[in-house]
Amino acid sequence: MDLFTFLMCSLSFPNKTIAEEFATHWTPVFVKKGAYIARQSEPNVDEFILLDGTATSRIYDAEGRDICVGLHRGACVLTPNIARTQTGISSVAIEATSDAVLMRINSETLTELMIASEPVRDWANNILREELAQKAGREWCLAALGGAERLAWFRQRHPMYETFFVHTLIASYLGVTPVTLSRLRARNA
Repeated sequence: MDLFTFLMCSLSFPNKTIAEEFATHWTPVFVKKGAYIARQSEPNVDEFILLDGTATSRIYDAEGRDICVGLHRGACVLTPNIARTQTGISSVAIEATSDAVLMRINSETLTELMIASEPVRDWANNILREELAQKAGREWCLAALGGAERLAWFRQRHPMYETFFVHTLIASYLGVTPVTLSRLRARNA
């Protein structure tokens, strides 16, 4: 999918002209599988749209163990900068799990465009609301559901993700061990 087509999927843009103008401010980025789009504890001031490919968001502890907090499949907006950074430093690592095509814009540039254009502001605010809703939904899932229910929740919200992401990442995202996920999948196949 190209950026213009992705933007036009949103109801925020009343006409092609505004979406076309907005699209001119984004820069294409091509990332190989295994490359980092953002690194935890390093500066990051960009916003990203994943047009094609897959990526994960992970948080690493002091011993290097990681927890998967996001699974991304293009075309989608990666977690907005305001939700994944603190004072310009990334709180998460975002890694391409396949070759990926992204579009990048500086967060300050996006903020300036939001101030200047109501459709851009509406688009960005809708993206942030959707991201917060997804994060809250996952937190609810982890707190309220058992393993089998978590898998059902995941399958309902992320159809086909089991074919795009390794099961160890899905297990981490769902807060279960890989062995537990394997057993759940065998029971619910």
